[in-house]
Amino acid sequence: ADERKRIMEIGVATARGRVPVIGGTTAVTTSEAVHLTDMAKDAGCAGAMLLPPYFVRPGTEDIVAHFKAVSEAVDIPILLYNLPTGAVDLTADLVDRLADIDTVVAIKDSTLDFNSFYKTLTVAGDRIKVFMGRINHFGFAAVELGVVGFISSSPNYWGREYVDFFQACETHDQGRARALQEKARALDDLMGAGGRNPYAAVKAAMNILGLPGGYPRLPLRPLGEPHLGELRSGLASLGLLTTEA
Repeated sequence: ADERKRIMEIGVATARGRVPVIGGTTAVTTSEAVHLTDMAKDAGCAGAMLLPPYFVRPGTEDIVAHFKAVSEAVDIPILLYNLPTGAVDLTADLVDRLADIDTVVAIKDSTLDFNSFYKTLTVAGDRIKVFMGRINHFGFAAVELGVVGFISSSPNYWGREYVDFFQACETHDQGRARALQEKARALDDLMGAGGRNPYAAVKAAMNILGLPGGYPRLPLRPLGEPHLGELRSGLASLGLLTTEA
């Protein structure tokens, strides 16, 4: 917990007020989520992002009670995080209820079910801001339907062009947006190809590009060959690696 707070403090200090910093405060127990969310507030974060509790598979009423408890304990804006592949699915009907909680102001929706995402946008988009997490799959289409932004790991290695992608979508520059959507999907495929863990791959890609990616902790291991060579080749073919890093 102390390490997580330190990361939040570094983020706030580095941003220097230029952009809001959102602290990730997901936990299995409500008491721990409250503690981490309080830490995020103390660290100066503009808000906190929480998945529903994972592993224990809470029911609908449990999830509503969980977010209400965090909201009542810590006065900070809450960004819901829907990641059905890693936690409980925040369905549109559930988000509809959570959107009525006082401090819930937004959601990052990382479902792979576009119909589910669209229903969430329809039922809650008038009360909370909806961000797309699966931008590599649905970014262009999601902006056309009304999402207010992207949240992804891709900017860690993709950089400025990722911002260009969102701006092209927002300004309805269809040619540019379609081209960058294809590139986004290709980069996403590259990160996961060959059985690569995408979190380890993102760090490796950053290192290859001369960025401070660092290395994952166990149980995730740093990538070795042939994965590093495949990443180098893929990044070069997609125009991200123009010189030997």
